[in-house]
Amino acid sequence: MLRKPQEESQIMSRELKYFQAINEAIDLCMTKDATVYIMGLGVPDPKGIFGSTLGLQQKYGSARVMDMPASENAMTGVAIGSALAGMRPIITHQRVDFALLAVEQIVNQAANWHYMFGGQMRIPLVLRMIIGRGWGQGPQHSQNLQAWFAHVPGLKVVMPTTPYDAKGLLVSSIEDNNPVIFIEHRWLYNTIGHVPEEVYRVPLGKARVTRDGNDVTIAATSYMVLEALRAAEMLATDGISAEVIDIRTLRPLDESLILESVGKTGRLIVADTGWKTGGFSAEIVTLVAEEAFSDLKNCPMRVTLPDCPTPTTPALANHYYPRAVHIVATARKMMGLSVDKIVSDMATSVPLDVPDLSFTGPF
Repeated sequence: MLRKPQEESQIMSRELKYFQAINEAIDLCMTKDATVYIMGLGVPDPKGIFGSTLGLQQKYGSARVMDMPASENAMTGVAIGSALAGMRPIITHQRVDFALLAVEQIVNQAANWHYMFGGQMRIPLVLRMIIGRGWGQGPQHSQNLQAWFAHVPGLKVVMPTTPYDAKGLLVSSIEDNNPVIFIEHRWLYNTIGHVPEEVYRVPLGKARVTRDGNDVTIAATSYMVLEALRAAEMLATDGISAEVIDIRTLRPLDESLILESVGKTGRLIVADTGWKTGGFSAEIVTLVAEEAFSDLKNCPMRVTLPDCPTPTTPALANHYYPRAVHIVATARKMMGLSVDKIVSDMATSVPLDVPDLSFTGPF
């Protein structure tokens, strides 16, 4: 079960899965605002994009919940046009890889209209994209390209980890007047957490501390937050107190919380779902190097995917994905402790490309 976020300090008994929290956020926003609609490949399918869109077409009709042809660039343009005309579209790309066919619309059009027209035009558009590994889907169906979108001025980039944040951040994204890239990791869909029934909002641009610590800051994105929390538990047995930060929003970035944490611990590890070279982890390291260099006791380090395409075969996948043990080894190295045993624990016969048994497809 996920650790409660700070926003959940109030007593709550209701629990939802991550996909249910997303579904509820869309449902509540569509009920509240008739200009909200959703479209995408597979939105009305029986599986409902991992369950996140189930029941919506039956409730709101095919005019507001619709499938779309395999023409991502054109349909993203339709969504942008409707946003300019006063609608609040949600377009779902089942893979971030598929959204690459719409990069011209996203980067050239959606990101720039507000600026080009002196703030007179707005594009309240949410683009849901799915990342993450699974079932040997390889280099064209499981890439982690959040750094690309976070690089572009005019785009907001959100990566919720918990069901609570998935709902609250999606409501905030739908209500925002700017284009938001809303990135969901497929290994999170069946995680469980407390989710209030009512409409609530988690503000964009705010990270959160998921675990307090004093010796090392682990700043993580998306699914890697869970690996960071597991690593923190393991490090605690060594007497190392790790503070874990869930970045949540890559752009705008909550710089102050990260700097405050590093100011306390003096050490930084960034755990990202993406690649190392030119990746988002480099942005966090650069931020700390520029703004908090004097606070550092050790060189910042990154735990990321290796710089090669995503493998399909399990034989390669088991050497590709970083886990808690990699974070632990990095932290122990920072603290001057041996990593020999940790390195030996990195070998695994468990397929790292297959999530828990509740994931049955079809995607």
